[in-house]
Amino acid sequence: MVKTIQAWDISLYELEENFGLELVNNTDFFPEWTENLPLLTDIEKSSLERVKNNYLNLTKRRSMSEEVVKMVVLSPLLDLAGFYQHTFEIETETSTEISAVDESVIVKGSIDVLVINKRLWILVIESKSTKFDVISALPQALSYMLDTPNIEQPTFGLLVNGREFVFVKLVQVQKPKYARSDALSIEKTNELQQVLSILKRFSELILL
Repeated sequence: MVKTIQAWDISLYELEENFGLELVNNTDFFPEWTENLPLLTDIEKSSLERVKNNYLNLTKRRSMSEEVVKMVVLSPLLDLAGFYQHTFEIETETSTEISAVDESVIVKGSIDVLVINKRLWILVIESKSTKFDVISALPQALSYMLDTPNIEQPTFGLLVNGREFVFVKLVQVQKPKYARSDALSIEKTNELQQVLSILKRFSELILL
């Protein structure tokens, strides 16, 4: 019997049972990923097109490891969103491993975690075909976000595997509740622009 390793033992069901976590489907709960998004400049749009082309070029040759995802896709996005400026603090958490079963073969991967100002948790999943869907990091992201030191403010998350991005919002006042965005694809120009606009919107909210 194949069992996932310890880092992936947590499930959404266990989070719901142990923490009272509740999924909210009301679009009014998480407007930050669709409303009041900053407009992008032509320079930013051009930079995103370069990120997309770099991704498409590299994935022609092989699947992207989490280190390459961070270097080629995530790092330029964080730079364009302004997260490397002096007003922000980025921490790197220890990488954790995950296991998955694909046609009776055990596939191992890893997740790197970046934390920005204790308010934005970014989980980078190793991208190997579709073996690790981007949403597979959701339980671990929520477990990190539940441990935030300031429960009076919303906490945000970003799950990324290079090809797709999913944003998460957690509110812990009274009962912990969360919602997630649709999966946005780097292969669709308008969606990649939306990813950057959302990150820029988060940067504004985190500094409030």
